[in-house]
Amino acid sequence: MTDGSPQTSQTISPSSSPSSNSQLPDEKLTITELENPSNTPSPLDEELHISTELDQLITKKFDRHIVPWLFGLWLLAFIDRSNIGNAKIDGLAADLGILTGTKFNIALAIFYVPYICVDVPSNWLVKRIGAGYYLPALIIGWGLISLCIGFVTTWKSLLIARFFLGLMEGGLLGGIIIYLAMFYRRHQLMRRFGLFYCAAPLSGAFGGLLATGLSQIKTKRYNGWPFIFFVEGAITLLFGILTIFFLPHTPSHAQFLTEEHRSLAIQRMKLDSRGASPVANIDNEKFDWHWVKLAVCNWNTWLLSLNFFAVITPIYSFSLFLPTIITALGYTRVNANLLTVPPNMTSFLSVILVTSLSDHFKRRGLLMLICASIAIVGYIMLIATSRPHIQYGGTFLVAAGSFACPPVVMGWLVNNISPHYVRASASGLQIGLANIAAFIATFTYIAADAPRYITGHAINLGMLGLCLVVTSITMGYCKWENRKRERGERDGRLLEGNIEMLGHRHPEFRYTV
Repeated sequence: MTDGSPQTSQTISPSSSPSSNSQLPDEKLTITELENPSNTPSPLDEELHISTELDQLITKKFDRHIVPWLFGLWLLAFIDRSNIGNAKIDGLAADLGILTGTKFNIALAIFYVPYICVDVPSNWLVKRIGAGYYLPALIIGWGLISLCIGFVTTWKSLLIARFFLGLMEGGLLGGIIIYLAMFYRRHQLMRRFGLFYCAAPLSGAFGGLLATGLSQIKTKRYNGWPFIFFVEGAITLLFGILTIFFLPHTPSHAQFLTEEHRSLAIQRMKLDSRGASPVANIDNEKFDWHWVKLAVCNWNTWLLSLNFFAVITPIYSFSLFLPTIITALGYTRVNANLLTVPPNMTSFLSVILVTSLSDHFKRRGLLMLICASIAIVGYIMLIATSRPHIQYGGTFLVAAGSFACPPVVMGWLVNNISPHYVRASASGLQIGLANIAAFIATFTYIAADAPRYITGHAINLGMLGLCLVVTSITMGYCKWENRKRERGERDGRLLEGNIEMLGHRHPEFRYTV
C-alpha cells in the first residue's frame, strides 16, 4: 500500500512554469513513486509536474549537502550519551563509588527526564528559529556539557551533568526527522532516515574503539576515563560550530541549488502532499493549534508511539550495557570494549539495508515484523544457554534486528501525517512517549542479576513481542482506512469547510502500510 499520490505523468523544466507544462517535449520521464491505489486523477495532476531527471538531481544534491551533516550530528549524539557505559568499566564507577546498588542506573535514567519533556516544543522551534541554526545550537550545548562530565568527582555532580545533557539532546532526533521531511518526498524518507540513524550503532563500534584508546591515558589527576569525555566532548563542540555554516533551513534556503531548482524542490513537496498541505511552500506555513489537535487525534500517532516504546527499550539497554554484558561473559575489560565493535557494525549494515528495502518496496510494517523477530531470536540465545560464544553470537542478532526498527517506525508515522506542524507535533509526541522506555531500559541490567542478566533479557524479549502485536494492528488499521478512502467513504470531508485544513484526513491521502 502506498502513500496515495496518483500515478501520473509529471514534468517540469527549469525554464518552464507550472502553467506551461503542456508545451514540454514528450520524452520527459515520469515519477512512478507517487502512486494512488485507486488510480483516480487529482486536480493537482494538471497543476504540478516534475521530470524524473530533475527530481533525482535535486535529491542527490540534498543527499550530498544535508545527510552527511545529520549523520555526524547523530553519531556524536549517541557517542556522548552512551560513552558512560564505556567509562563505567574503565574506572568511573569505582572512582565515584557507585560500583554496587542502582546509583549508576539512576545516573543513566536522569538523562531522560528532560529528554522526554522537550520533544514537542523543540520540534515547533525547528522551523521558527531555523533548523540551520537550531540543530547546531543543540550539539554545541551538549558537546560542552559532555566535555564537563570528565571533571565530575561525585555521584551528585554526575547526575546534574547527565540531566543537562538530556535537556540539550532531547530535541535532536525529532528535529532531524521533521527536518528531512521538509526536503524529501515520503517514499524517499526511509532511506535517508537509515543513512543518518545508522550512526547510532556505528557510534557503538567507533565509541568502543575510541574509549579503549583514551582510557589508557593516565595522569596524576585523571584516571583514564575522564579523557573519554574530554576528547569526545571537544570533537562534538567543534563539529557543532562547523555545522552552522552548512545546513539550510528549508529547501528555499538551499544555496547549493539554483533558483530554478529551489522552486522545483518546493513544488515537488506540494505534489507529494496530495492535498494534505495548506501551502505550496513550507516557509509560509503558520502554526495553528488545529494542527496539534490533528496530530493528537490520530490512531497512527498512538499506535506508532507505543510501537516505538517497545523497540527503543532493547535499543537503549543494548547501547548502554553491551560492554557490561560482554564483560559478564568472561572477557577482560579491554577485550569487552573491543568486542562491542562487531555487533555494532552488524547493526550499522542492517539499518542501511532495511531502510533501503523499506523505501524500495514501500512497506513499513512487514520490515518491522521481520526485524523484531530476528532480535527475539538473539535474546532467546542469550537466555537459553550459558555458553559465551553462543551468547555473544546472540548479540549480533539483537543488534541487527533491533537497531533497524526505530528509523522504520519513526518514518512510518511521518509518512502517515501531514502537513509540517502536524508532523512536528506527532513526531515529538512519539519520541517523547517512546523515551519513557528509557526508565525501564536503564534498570534492565542491574548488578544483582550478574552474570546471566536473565531478567533484563526477558524484559527486552517481551518488549519485542509487544512490537509484533502493535505492528500487526497498525498494518490492519492502515489497510482498513485506505479501503474506506478508495471507496469514496471519506469524500464527505471535502464538504466540511476549509479543505486546506484537512491535512492527512484528505480523501486523496493514503496511509503507508
